[in-house]
Amino acid sequence: MEIKQDELVLCTVIKIEGTTVFVKIEEYNLPATIVFSEIAAGRIRNIREYVVPNKKIICKVLKIYPDHIELSLRRVTGTERDSVIQKYKHEQTFKPLIKTIVKDPEKIIKGIKAEMSISDFVQKIKEDTKLISRFFSKEEAEKLKKILSEKKEKEKIAKRTFTLKSDSSSGLKDMKEILNVKDKKASISYLGSSKFSISCKGKDFKEANQSCLSAIKNIEEKAKSKKALFELKEK
Repeated sequence: MEIKQDELVLCTVIKIEGTTVFVKIEEYNLPATIVFSEIAAGRIRNIREYVVPNKKIICKVLKIYPDHIELSLRRVTGTERDSVIQKYKHEQTFKPLIKTIVKDPEKIIKGIKAEMSISDFVQKIKEDTKLISRFFSKEEAEKLKKILSEKKEKEKIAKRTFTLKSDSSSGLKDMKEILNVKDKKASISYLGSSKFSISCKGKDFKEANQSCLSAIKNIEEKAKSKKALFELKEK
C-alpha cells in the first residue's frame, strides 16, 4: 500500500524543533512533519500540551512531496481518531497471534498490507474465511480458523461527551425528555457543570460508534425542539 493524501495515520512524535514537529508514520515507517498551525486551532501557548516526544498521535496526510510528507493534527475529528486507534489495536492483537502460527510473521504481514490494512483483513476473514488461504498455507489457515472460532471478542465501547443546558421554566422536565434515549446499548452519565457522557456498546467499534452518533443526533434534535443548548465535545 502507498500512503495517500487525506489518509489518517498513527504517528509517533520524534522531536520538536522551532515551529515544526517531527514524527514517524508507524504503518509506513516514514518521517513526516507538522507545522504548529496544524497542531491546533488558534494560538498555542504551550506546544507540549499537544505533543511531546514518544507520544502517539493520529494525523491526517495533507501533502505528499518526493522528499517529505506534511501532516495535520487539528483536522482529525474525535470519531476519526477513535477509528484509527481501534485499527491499531486490531493490528497489535493480530501480530502476536500470527507469530504462534508461522515461522516468518513479518512476511505474512507485509503480504497482507500490500493489499489492505491488518484491521480490514481481520474484519473480512470473519465474514469470509476463504480469504485466509490467500496468505497462509493450508495447515496454517486451519490453525488460524480454529483460533478465531474459539476467540470471543468483547463488546466494543464508543464514548462521547456533550453539554446540555436549559433556561426554560420547565427545564428539568425538558432535560429528562431530551436525555431519554431508547437505544438500550446507550448509557448516559452526568459529569457535572451541564456536561454529560454517552457510552454505546457494539460487536465492533463501527457498530458502537454508529449507535452513539444515532443517539446524539436524537438528543440534538430534541434539544432543538425544546430550545435547549446542546454542544458536542470533540475529544
